[in-house]
Order: sequence, then structure tokens, then C-alpha cells
Amino acid sequence: QVQLVESGGGLVQAGGSLRLSCAASGSIFRNNGIGWYRQAPGKQREFVAGITWGGTTNYAGSVRGRFTVSRDSAKNTVYLQMNSLKPEDTAVYYCNVRTLPFLSWGQGTQVTVSS
Repeated sequence: QVQLVESGGGLVQAGGSLRLSCAASGSIFRNNGIGWYRQAPGKQREFVAGITWGGTTNYAGSVRGRFTVSRDSAKNTVYLQMNSLKPEDTAVYYCNVRTLPFLSWGQGTQVTVSS
């Protein structure tokens, strides 16, 4: 069974930083771009950042300049470095492929930014 495992979330003050990790099987990373998504309470899941197999990145406007997505192909891991965090970044963060159909969603990792 394919699994996506997110980690690295936590509680941080506004202005702080966190680095999230997304681990999955090698076949997923070899064949797909990977995206980070988030879902805040009472809101729909939204795209945050993505990276292609070739390393091309794209970001939601709300995080551009603050977040950086990267991948380590040897470790089959994608990272999301989050700097200058704001309270509105509070959400459960998930990773998944960038194009439909999505794989089964993992548990996600909670990010809470206090003001």
C-alpha cells in the first residue's frame, strides 16, 4: 500500500520557522511531481507549494518568498522549509502528487503558529 508520511510540524511563534518532511516510496518520486497542501479548520484543502521531478518549483501567492520546497531523491523525501510563519499559516499540512488523481492522503502534520 502506498503511503505518504508527513512529519516536522509543531507549535511556533509568529516569525519562526519549521521544516516539514514528506517521505514516500521511490516509485512515487520517480514518476510524479510532489505538492504540499494544507487545510485550516473550517476551510478547504489548498495547494501550498510543489516541485517537479526535474526540480521546478511553484508556490501559492500567500507563501511565495517565505516557503521553499525541495527534494532529496536519494532519500525519497520532499521538504518544505517555512520561514516567517504567520498565524494564518496554521493548518494541517499534507503532501501528495501534483496532478490528479491524488494518492490516498496521509495523516498530515499539524502546524500551529501563535501570535
